Amino acid sequence: MANILVIADHDGASLKPATLNAVTAASKIGGDVHILVAGKGAQAAADAAAKVAGVAKVLLADDSAYEHQLPEDVAPLVVSTVTGGGYGHVLAGATSVGKNLLPRVAALLDVAAISDITAVVSADTFERPIYAGNAIATVQSADAVKVITVRTTAFETAASEGGSAAVEAVAGAGAAGLSSFVSAELTKSERPELTAARVVVSGGRGMQSGENFPLLEALADKLGAAVGASRAAVDAGFVPNDYQVGQTGKIVAPELYIAVGISGAIQHLAGMKDSKVIVAINKDEEAPIFQVADYGLVADLFKAVPELQQAL
Repeated sequence: MANILVIADHDGASLKPATLNAVTAASKIGGDVHILVAGKGAQAAADAAAKVAGVAKVLLADDSAYEHQLPEDVAPLVVSTVTGGGYGHVLAGATSVGKNLLPRVAALLDVAAISDITAVVSADTFERPIYAGNAIATVQSADAVKVITVRTTAFETAASEGGSAAVEAVAGAGAAGLSSFVSAELTKSERPELTAARVVVSGGRGMQSGENFPLLEALADKLGAAVGASRAAVDAGFVPNDYQVGQTGKIVAPELYIAVGISGAIQHLAGMKDSKVIVAINKDEEAPIFQVADYGLVADLFKAVPELQQAL
């Protein structure tokens, strides 16, 4: 059986959780799992990958061309690694990194890209959501190489300790010259990252303005939670777009999801309905959010949230 290549999403020092979810998906396909780490000065990330349970080998492409992991530069590296190593599958988490990179890899390999899988049926058959998650499509690929992004919330995180894979250096393909790094503007926060948080508190159009979001931020701080928002709140300018949860935002599945002033449009539900426990606070008792909520409170959020915070 052909080996499987997982593309590491990392910051140079450690792996992002999405990589561990992709390893879990890869392990269900069958065959040895290898991780490709592309970066500059990324030895620490490669060492972390070597410790992941179930990983047989780590390939480290340490080159200045991959310092910012531009997809135009990394894609040729992935293609040369796949063709040279005889890999049958290429996987990455369905993050902004994976969704930017793997379609380019699929195009260069002249195969179909299979996006956002939620289950592995067999080595060539996978399940993925369609129609905002209201139906599940079973897709089978006859391509020699399957290029796949993995919906991270659908797979458990692989153990980050217990492995002892060898780290092997691979030659970089150099810069493709199609793009260049200009700058990065990063949001710094003491709160956990939205897609990795155990608890998420989200606000919607019912928050009325951005000035009211500190209500949710105070609640989130009490719970050690991340803050999210519906697309309606983002489009209205209440919060930045990196807060957005939903079909066109981030897909989350925390242990606890608190939806405040969110009606529950189908696009929002697609991004959070896999949460373990869902709590909804909305003054409209007919709001669709109550159909998926484990606990629903029909109340004015401007009274209920401060009372909840005080009780906590």
